[in-house]
Amino acid sequence: MPLSKTLSPFLRASMLVSAVALLPTATAGLAAVDARSGPQFGKLLAIYQLVKENYVDQVSDDKLLKGAIDGMLASLDPHSTYLDGPSLQRIETMIDGNYTGLGLSVVEEDGAVKVVSPFKGSPAEKAGIKAGDFITHLDGTLYFERDLDEAVAKMRGAAGTSIRLTIFRTGRDEPFDVTVTRGVIELEPVTSELKGDVGVISVNEFSRDVGKDVNTAINSLKAQAAKTPQGKLAGLVLDLRSNPGGSLDEAVALSDLFLDKGDIVSQRGRVASENQFYRAESMFRGDAIKGMPMIVLIDAGSASASEIVAGALQDQHRAVIMGERSFGKGSVQSLIGLDKTSAVKLTTARYFTPSGHSVQEGGIDPDIRVPQLSDPDAKARAERAVRESDLRGHLINEASLDDKELETDKKDDPRFTATPEDLKKQGIKDFQLHYAIQTLDRTAGRPALAARK
Repeated sequence: MPLSKTLSPFLRASMLVSAVALLPTATAGLAAVDARSGPQFGKLLAIYQLVKENYVDQVSDDKLLKGAIDGMLASLDPHSTYLDGPSLQRIETMIDGNYTGLGLSVVEEDGAVKVVSPFKGSPAEKAGIKAGDFITHLDGTLYFERDLDEAVAKMRGAAGTSIRLTIFRTGRDEPFDVTVTRGVIELEPVTSELKGDVGVISVNEFSRDVGKDVNTAINSLKAQAAKTPQGKLAGLVLDLRSNPGGSLDEAVALSDLFLDKGDIVSQRGRVASENQFYRAESMFRGDAIKGMPMIVLIDAGSASASEIVAGALQDQHRAVIMGERSFGKGSVQSLIGLDKTSAVKLTTARYFTPSGHSVQEGGIDPDIRVPQLSDPDAKARAERAVRESDLRGHLINEASLDDKELETDKKDDPRFTATPEDLKKQGIKDFQLHYAIQTLDRTAGRPALAARK
Protein backbone atom coordinates (compact mmCIF):
# COMPACT_ATOMS: atom_id res chain seq x y z
CA MET A 1 0.00 0.00 0.00
CA PRO A 2 2.30 2.74 -1.21
CA LEU A 3 1.71 6.15 0.26
CA SER A 4 3.38 9.14 -1.36
CA LYS A 5 4.83 12.02 0.62
CA THR A 6 3.15 15.33 0.06
CA LEU A 7 1.68 17.40 2.86
CA SER A 8 3.39 18.88 5.90
CA PRO A 9 3.63 16.78 9.06
CA PHE A 10 4.14 19.89 11.12
CA LEU A 11 0.75 21.40 11.92
CA ARG A 12 2.00 22.50 15.32
CA ALA A 13 5.34 23.83 14.10
CA SER A 14 3.96 27.40 14.07
CA MET A 15 5.33 30.48 15.78
CA LEU A 16 1.98 31.36 17.32
CA VAL A 17 1.19 35.07 17.76
CA SER A 18 -2.18 36.22 19.07
CA ALA A 19 -4.21 38.65 17.00
CA VAL A 20 -7.85 39.46 16.35
CA ALA A 21 -9.82 39.92 13.16
CA LEU A 22 -13.48 39.75 12.17
CA LEU A 23 -15.17 37.59 9.57
CA PRO A 24 -18.75 38.28 8.43
CA THR A 25 -21.21 35.41 8.31
CA ALA A 26 -21.11 33.29 5.16
CA THR A 27 -24.16 34.75 3.48
CA ALA A 28 -23.47 38.35 4.41
CA GLY A 29 -19.83 38.03 3.40
CA LEU A 30 -20.63 36.64 -0.03
CA ALA A 31 -23.44 39.10 -0.59
CA ALA A 32 -20.98 41.93 -0.09
CA VAL A 33 -18.70 40.51 -2.79
CA ASP A 34 -19.84 41.59 -6.22
CA ALA A 35 -18.38 42.69 -9.51
CA ARG A 36 -17.75 46.19 -8.17
CA SER A 37 -15.10 44.71 -5.84
CA GLY A 38 -13.08 43.64 -8.88
CA PRO A 39 -13.49 41.17 -11.73
CA GLN A 40 -11.94 38.26 -9.82
CA PHE A 41 -14.29 38.68 -6.87
CA GLY A 42 -17.14 38.96 -9.33
CA LYS A 43 -16.06 35.62 -10.79
CA LEU A 44 -16.03 34.09 -7.32
CA LEU A 45 -19.56 35.26 -6.66
CA ALA A 46 -20.70 34.01 -10.07
CA ILE A 47 -19.35 30.52 -9.36
CA TYR A 48 -20.95 30.55 -5.93
CA GLN A 49 -24.31 31.35 -7.49
CA LEU A 50 -23.87 28.68 -10.17
CA VAL A 51 -23.22 26.06 -7.53
CA LYS A 52 -26.14 27.17 -5.36
CA GLU A 53 -28.56 27.10 -8.30
CA ASN A 54 -27.37 24.11 -10.33
CA TYR A 55 -25.40 21.60 -8.24
CA VAL A 56 -27.04 18.19 -8.03
CA ASP A 57 -27.46 18.45 -4.24
CA GLN A 58 -28.18 21.41 -2.03
CA VAL A 59 -24.98 22.91 -0.61
CA SER A 60 -24.80 25.09 2.48
CA ASP A 61 -23.17 28.51 2.49
CA ASP A 62 -20.89 27.32 5.30
CA LYS A 63 -19.50 24.48 3.19
CA LEU A 64 -18.89 26.70 0.17
CA LEU A 65 -17.23 29.43 2.18
CA LYS A 66 -14.99 26.97 4.02
CA GLY A 67 -14.01 25.41 0.71
CA ALA A 68 -13.13 28.82 -0.71
CA ILE A 69 -11.09 29.72 2.36
CA ASP A 70 -9.26 26.38 2.38
CA GLY A 71 -8.39 26.71 -1.29
CA MET A 72 -7.23 30.30 -0.91
CA LEU A 73 -4.87 29.50 1.98
CA ALA A 74 -3.62 26.25 0.46
CA SER A 75 -2.48 28.20 -2.60
CA LEU A 76 -0.06 30.20 -0.42
CA ASP A 77 2.18 27.69 1.35
CA PRO A 78 1.86 24.43 3.33
CA HIS A 79 1.61 26.14 6.72
CA SER A 80 -1.19 28.66 6.11
CA THR A 81 -4.51 27.08 7.00
CA TYR A 82 -8.00 27.64 8.36
CA LEU A 83 -8.79 26.21 11.79
CA ASP A 84 -12.19 25.73 13.31
CA GLY A 85 -13.88 23.60 15.95
CA PRO A 86 -11.93 20.42 16.70
CA SER A 87 -8.88 21.40 14.63
CA LEU A 88 -8.49 24.60 16.68
CA GLN A 89 -9.10 22.70 19.90
CA ARG A 90 -6.31 20.27 19.02
CA ILE A 91 -3.78 23.11 18.87
CA GLU A 92 -5.02 24.51 22.18
CA THR A 93 -4.76 21.08 23.80
CA MET A 94 -1.23 20.60 22.47
CA ILE A 95 -0.18 23.89 24.04
CA ASP A 96 -2.04 23.86 27.34
CA GLY A 97 -3.92 20.75 28.23
CA ASN A 98 -4.07 17.14 29.20
CA TYR A 99 -6.49 14.46 28.08
CA THR A 100 -7.06 10.71 28.01
CA GLY A 101 -5.92 8.91 24.91
CA LEU A 102 -2.81 7.52 23.22
CA GLY A 103 -0.45 10.49 23.29
CA LEU A 104 -0.02 11.04 19.58
CA SER A 105 0.31 14.13 17.43
CA VAL A 106 -1.25 13.31 14.04
CA VAL A 107 -2.11 14.99 10.74
CA GLU A 108 -3.86 13.90 7.57
CA GLU A 109 -1.57 13.12 4.64
CA ASP A 110 -2.61 11.53 1.35
CA GLY A 111 -5.98 10.75 2.93
CA ALA A 112 -4.42 8.73 5.73
CA VAL A 113 -3.66 9.48 9.38
CA LYS A 114 0.06 10.17 9.80
CA VAL A 115 1.92 10.28 13.11
CA VAL A 116 3.88 13.50 13.62
CA SER A 117 5.34 12.19 16.85
CA PRO A 118 4.36 10.19 19.93
CA PHE A 119 4.74 12.09 23.19
CA LYS A 120 7.57 10.86 25.34
CA GLY A 121 6.40 8.43 27.99
CA SER A 122 2.95 8.13 26.39
CA PRO A 123 1.11 4.83 25.80
CA ALA A 124 1.77 5.25 22.07
CA GLU A 125 5.53 5.59 22.53
CA LYS A 126 5.66 2.62 24.90
CA ALA A 127 3.76 0.56 22.32
CA GLY A 128 6.43 1.35 19.71
CA ILE A 129 4.56 3.88 17.53
CA LYS A 130 7.07 6.07 15.66
CA ALA A 131 7.09 9.41 13.90
CA GLY A 132 6.22 8.91 10.24
CA ASP A 133 3.96 5.92 10.81
CA PHE A 134 0.67 5.85 8.90
CA ILE A 135 -2.39 4.63 10.82
CA THR A 136 -4.62 2.97 8.24
CA HIS A 137 -7.19 1.19 10.44
CA LEU A 138 -8.65 1.73 13.91
CA ASP A 139 -10.07 -1.44 15.46
CA GLY A 140 -10.21 -2.92 11.97
CA THR A 141 -12.10 0.01 10.41
CA LEU A 142 -10.40 1.70 7.47
CA TYR A 143 -9.72 5.40 8.04
CA PHE A 144 -8.84 6.73 4.61
CA GLU A 145 -10.01 10.01 3.10
CA ARG A 146 -12.13 10.66 6.17
CA ASP A 147 -12.27 13.62 8.52
CA LEU A 148 -9.16 13.62 10.71
CA ASP A 149 -11.29 14.66 13.67
CA GLU A 150 -13.15 11.33 13.43
CA ALA A 151 -9.88 9.44 13.84
CA VAL A 152 -8.77 11.65 16.73
CA ALA A 153 -12.10 11.14 18.52
CA LYS A 154 -11.85 7.39 17.96
CA MET A 155 -8.34 7.22 19.45
CA ARG A 156 -9.31 9.18 22.51
CA GLY A 157 -11.32 7.49 25.24
CA ALA A 158 -11.34 6.40 28.86
CA ALA A 159 -8.01 5.53 30.47
CA GLY A 160 -7.50 1.78 30.70
CA THR A 161 -9.39 0.98 27.50
CA SER A 162 -7.56 -0.32 24.43
CA ILE A 163 -7.62 0.24 20.68
CA ARG A 164 -6.00 -1.72 17.85
CA LEU A 165 -4.04 0.35 15.32
CA THR A 166 -2.99 -0.94 11.92
CA ILE A 167 0.34 0.64 11.03
CA PHE A 168 2.05 1.14 7.66
CA ARG A 169 5.72 1.95 8.24
CA THR A 170 8.29 2.87 5.63
CA GLY A 171 10.86 0.09 5.48
CA ARG A 172 8.37 -2.65 6.31
CA ASP A 173 6.87 -4.78 3.55
CA GLU A 174 3.51 -5.30 5.22
CA PRO A 175 1.26 -3.38 7.61
CA PHE A 176 1.13 -4.64 11.19
CA ASP A 177 -1.20 -4.26 14.18
CA VAL A 178 -0.40 -2.65 17.52
CA THR A 179 -2.78 -2.64 20.49
CA VAL A 180 -2.43 0.45 22.69
CA THR A 181 -4.03 1.01 26.09
CA ARG A 182 -5.25 4.56 26.59
CA GLY A 183 -3.97 6.60 29.50
CA VAL A 184 -4.06 10.09 30.98
CA ILE A 185 -1.81 12.23 28.81
CA GLU A 186 -0.16 15.10 30.64
CA LEU A 187 1.89 17.10 28.21
CA GLU A 188 5.47 17.47 29.41
CA PRO A 189 7.37 19.87 27.16
CA VAL A 190 10.58 19.44 29.18
CA THR A 191 12.09 16.29 30.70
CA SER A 192 15.56 15.69 32.11
CA GLU A 193 17.85 12.99 33.46
CA LEU A 194 21.42 12.62 34.65
CA LYS A 195 23.62 10.18 32.72
CA GLY A 196 26.74 9.77 34.83
CA ASP A 197 27.98 13.36 35.09
CA VAL A 198 26.29 14.52 31.85
CA GLY A 199 22.90 16.20 31.99
CA VAL A 200 20.33 15.41 29.29
CA ILE A 201 17.40 17.79 28.77
CA SER A 202 14.74 16.94 26.20
CA VAL A 203 12.49 19.71 24.90
CA ASN A 204 9.52 18.10 23.20
CA GLU A 205 7.66 21.25 22.13
CA PHE A 206 7.91 24.99 22.63
CA SER A 207 4.83 25.67 24.73
CA ARG A 208 4.67 28.34 27.39
CA ASP A 209 7.36 28.60 30.06
CA VAL A 210 9.79 26.25 28.29
CA GLY A 211 12.71 28.59 28.99
CA LYS A 212 11.90 28.66 32.71
CA ASP A 213 11.31 24.89 32.78
CA VAL A 214 14.72 24.19 31.21
CA ASN A 215 16.35 26.54 33.73
CA THR A 216 14.65 24.59 36.53
CA ALA A 217 15.84 21.32 34.98
CA ILE A 218 19.44 22.62 34.87
CA ASN A 219 19.34 23.50 38.56
CA SER A 220 17.93 20.05 39.34
CA LEU A 221 20.67 18.33 37.34
CA LYS A 222 23.34 20.39 39.08
CA ALA A 223 21.95 19.30 42.48
CA GLN A 224 21.90 15.65 41.40
CA ALA A 225 25.42 15.83 39.97
CA ALA A 226 26.73 17.32 43.23
CA LYS A 227 25.93 14.00 44.92
CA THR A 228 27.90 11.92 42.41
CA PRO A 229 31.60 10.96 42.73
CA GLN A 230 32.45 13.62 40.12
CA GLY A 231 30.73 16.27 42.22
CA LYS A 232 29.46 18.38 39.32
CA LEU A 233 28.09 18.36 35.77
CA ALA A 234 30.65 17.73 33.05
CA GLY A 235 28.44 18.67 30.12
CA LEU A 236 24.91 19.09 28.83
CA VAL A 237 22.98 17.50 25.96
CA LEU A 238 19.96 19.53 24.76
CA ASP A 239 17.76 17.11 22.83
CA LEU A 240 15.56 18.84 20.22
CA ARG A 241 14.92 15.77 18.06
CA SER A 242 11.36 15.36 16.73
CA ASN A 243 10.46 18.75 18.21
CA PRO A 244 8.26 20.48 15.63
CA GLY A 245 8.36 23.90 17.28
CA GLY A 246 5.84 26.23 18.89
CA SER A 247 6.26 29.63 20.48
CA LEU A 248 8.84 32.03 19.03
CA ASP A 249 9.14 33.75 22.41
CA GLU A 250 10.04 30.45 24.07
CA ALA A 251 12.64 29.68 21.40
CA VAL A 252 14.23 33.05 22.18
CA ALA A 253 14.02 32.42 25.93
CA LEU A 254 15.65 29.00 25.62
CA SER A 255 18.48 30.38 23.45
CA ASP A 256 18.99 33.27 25.88
CA LEU A 257 19.47 30.73 28.66
CA PHE A 258 22.88 29.80 27.21
CA LEU A 259 23.99 33.15 25.78
CA ASP A 260 25.42 36.23 27.47
CA LYS A 261 24.96 38.55 24.51
CA GLY A 262 24.49 38.76 20.75
CA ASP A 263 21.72 38.05 18.27
CA ILE A 264 19.41 35.06 18.55
CA VAL A 265 17.14 35.41 15.51
CA SER A 266 15.72 38.05 13.19
CA GLN A 267 12.21 38.09 11.77
CA ARG A 268 11.61 39.78 8.42
CA GLY A 269 8.20 40.36 6.92
CA ARG A 270 6.79 42.14 3.88
CA VAL A 271 7.17 45.61 5.39
CA ALA A 272 10.68 46.58 6.52
CA SER A 273 9.32 48.59 9.44
CA GLU A 274 7.90 45.39 10.93
CA ASN A 275 11.24 43.54 10.93
CA GLN A 276 12.31 42.43 14.39
CA PHE A 277 15.63 41.42 15.91
CA TYR A 278 15.76 39.26 19.03
CA ARG A 279 18.93 39.51 21.09
CA ALA A 280 20.22 37.83 24.23
CA GLU A 281 19.20 39.85 27.26
CA SER A 282 20.63 37.57 29.96
CA MET A 283 17.17 37.20 31.40
CA PHE A 284 18.55 34.21 33.32
CA ARG A 285 21.62 36.19 34.48
CA GLY A 286 23.95 34.98 31.77
CA ASP A 287 24.86 31.51 30.60
CA ALA A 288 23.05 29.14 32.97
CA ILE A 289 25.79 26.50 32.67
CA LYS A 290 28.76 28.92 32.70
CA GLY A 291 30.49 27.81 29.51
CA MET A 292 30.06 24.09 30.14
CA PRO A 293 30.55 21.89 27.03
CA MET A 294 27.20 21.48 25.30
CA ILE A 295 25.75 19.40 22.45
CA VAL A 296 22.40 20.02 20.75
CA LEU A 297 20.78 16.98 19.11
CA ILE A 298 18.59 17.54 16.03
CA ASP A 299 17.04 15.39 13.32
CA ALA A 300 14.66 15.64 10.38
CA GLY A 301 11.79 16.21 12.80
CA SER A 302 13.39 19.29 14.41
CA ALA A 303 11.56 22.25 12.93
CA SER A 304 10.78 25.92 13.34
CA ALA A 305 11.48 26.97 16.95
CA SER A 306 13.92 24.05 17.31
CA GLU A 307 15.86 25.37 14.33
CA ILE A 308 15.93 28.86 15.82
CA VAL A 309 17.60 27.52 18.96
CA ALA A 310 20.01 25.24 17.09
CA GLY A 311 20.89 28.03 14.63
CA ALA A 312 21.49 30.60 17.36
CA LEU A 313 23.73 28.33 19.45
CA GLN A 314 25.59 27.17 16.34
CA ASP A 315 26.21 30.67 14.96
CA GLN A 316 27.20 31.98 18.38
CA HIS A 317 29.65 29.07 18.75
CA ARG A 318 28.02 28.13 22.04
CA ALA A 319 27.19 24.50 21.26
CA VAL A 320 28.08 21.73 18.86
CA ILE A 321 25.09 20.62 16.78
CA MET A 322 24.91 16.86 16.32
CA GLY A 323 22.57 14.43 14.56
CA GLU A 324 20.87 14.90 11.20
CA ARG A 325 19.84 17.84 9.03
CA SER A 326 16.74 19.53 10.42
CA PHE A 327 13.36 20.01 8.74
CA GLY A 328 13.98 23.41 7.14
CA LYS A 329 10.98 25.48 8.18
CA GLY A 330 12.17 29.08 8.18
CA SER A 331 8.82 30.86 8.26
CA VAL A 332 6.73 32.40 11.02
CA GLN A 333 3.01 31.82 11.38
CA SER A 334 0.55 34.06 13.22
CA LEU A 335 -2.63 32.61 14.69
CA ILE A 336 -5.31 35.20 13.89
CA GLY A 337 -8.64 34.72 15.62
CA LEU A 338 -11.80 35.17 13.53
CA ASP A 339 -14.33 34.43 16.25
CA LYS A 340 -14.59 32.18 19.31
CA THR A 341 -14.46 28.97 17.28
CA SER A 342 -12.25 29.70 14.28
CA ALA A 343 -8.90 31.20 13.32
CA VAL A 344 -6.45 31.51 10.45
CA LYS A 345 -2.86 30.34 10.75
CA LEU A 346 -1.06 32.62 8.29
CA THR A 347 2.59 32.85 7.27
CA THR A 348 3.61 36.43 8.06
CA ALA A 349 7.43 36.46 8.07
CA ARG A 350 10.67 34.58 7.48
CA TYR A 351 13.30 34.19 10.16
CA PHE A 352 17.10 34.19 9.96
CA THR A 353 19.88 32.95 12.24
CA PRO A 354 22.41 35.43 13.72
CA SER A 355 24.72 35.03 10.69
CA GLY A 356 21.86 35.96 8.35
CA HIS A 357 21.32 32.35 7.25
CA SER A 358 17.78 31.31 6.34
CA VAL A 359 16.95 27.73 7.29
CA GLN A 360 14.05 27.69 4.81
CA GLU A 361 14.32 24.52 2.71
CA GLY A 362 17.90 23.72 3.74
CA GLY A 363 17.48 23.48 7.50
CA ILE A 364 20.33 23.39 10.01
CA ASP A 365 23.31 21.24 9.06
CA PRO A 366 24.79 19.48 12.10
CA ASP A 367 28.46 20.09 12.91
CA ILE A 368 28.78 16.34 13.46
CA ARG A 369 26.47 14.09 11.47
CA VAL A 370 25.38 11.03 13.45
CA PRO A 371 22.74 8.60 12.13
CA GLN A 372 20.33 6.81 14.45
CA LEU A 373 21.91 3.37 14.14
CA SER A 374 19.89 1.83 16.97
CA ASP A 375 16.61 2.12 15.03
CA PRO A 376 16.28 -0.73 12.48
CA ASP A 377 13.86 1.35 10.39
CA ALA A 378 15.84 4.60 10.56
CA LYS A 379 17.72 4.19 7.28
CA ALA A 380 14.58 3.49 5.24
CA ARG A 381 12.76 6.41 6.86
CA ALA A 382 15.73 8.73 6.27
CA GLU A 383 15.69 7.91 2.57
CA ARG A 384 12.04 8.97 2.35
CA ALA A 385 12.02 11.63 5.05
CA VAL A 386 9.72 14.54 4.27
CA ARG A 387 11.22 17.95 4.88
CA GLU A 388 10.12 21.47 4.02
CA SER A 389 11.80 21.27 0.61
CA ASP A 390 9.56 18.30 -0.27
CA LEU A 391 6.29 20.08 0.46
CA ARG A 392 4.11 21.38 -2.35
CA GLY A 393 4.07 25.16 -2.55
CA HIS A 394 6.79 25.69 0.07
CA LEU A 395 8.44 29.09 0.29
CA ILE A 396 11.62 29.28 -1.76
CA ASN A 397 14.88 30.18 -0.05
CA GLU A 398 16.21 33.47 -1.37
CA ALA A 399 19.64 31.84 -1.69
CA SER A 400 19.83 29.20 -4.39
CA LEU A 401 20.22 25.75 -2.79
CA ASP A 402 21.92 22.78 -4.40
CA ASP A 403 19.53 19.83 -4.42
CA LYS A 404 22.48 17.40 -4.35
CA GLU A 405 23.72 18.93 -1.12
CA LEU A 406 20.27 18.54 0.41
CA GLU A 407 20.39 14.82 -0.36
CA THR A 408 23.79 14.13 1.22
CA ASP A 409 22.24 13.28 4.57
CA LYS A 410 20.58 10.25 2.97
CA LYS A 411 23.93 8.65 2.12
CA ASP A 412 25.67 6.12 4.34
CA ASP A 413 28.48 7.44 6.54
CA PRO A 414 31.46 5.04 6.48
CA ARG A 415 32.42 6.06 10.01
CA PHE A 416 29.41 4.28 11.45
CA THR A 417 29.14 0.54 10.80
CA ALA A 418 27.39 -0.84 13.88
CA THR A 419 24.08 -2.59 13.31
CA PRO A 420 20.95 -2.30 15.50
CA GLU A 421 21.64 -5.87 16.65
CA ASP A 422 25.20 -4.96 17.70
CA LEU A 423 23.97 -1.97 19.67
CA LYS A 424 21.18 -3.96 21.29
CA LYS A 425 23.74 -6.46 22.61
CA GLN A 426 25.62 -3.53 24.13
CA GLY A 427 22.46 -2.21 25.75
CA ILE A 428 22.44 0.95 23.60
CA LYS A 429 18.84 1.94 22.87
CA ASP A 430 19.50 5.44 21.50
CA PHE A 431 22.75 5.63 19.54
CA GLN A 432 22.63 9.37 18.83
CA LEU A 433 22.22 10.21 22.52
CA HIS A 434 24.84 7.61 23.46
CA TYR A 435 27.31 9.12 20.98
CA ALA A 436 26.67 12.64 22.30
CA ILE A 437 27.27 11.57 25.91
CA GLN A 438 30.40 9.64 24.99
CA THR A 439 31.70 12.65 23.07
CA LEU A 440 31.26 14.87 26.12
CA ASP A 441 32.87 12.26 28.36
CA ARG A 442 35.90 11.97 26.07
CA THR A 443 36.39 15.62 25.29
CA ALA A 444 35.14 17.59 28.29
CA GLY A 445 37.01 20.87 28.28
CA ARG A 446 38.39 20.52 24.76
CA PRO A 447 38.03 23.82 22.83
CA ALA A 448 35.95 22.18 20.07
CA LEU A 449 33.20 21.50 22.58
CA ALA A 450 33.78 24.20 25.15
CA ALA A 451 32.06 27.53 24.86
CA ARG A 452 33.95 29.56 22.27
CA LYS A 453 33.49 33.19 23.20
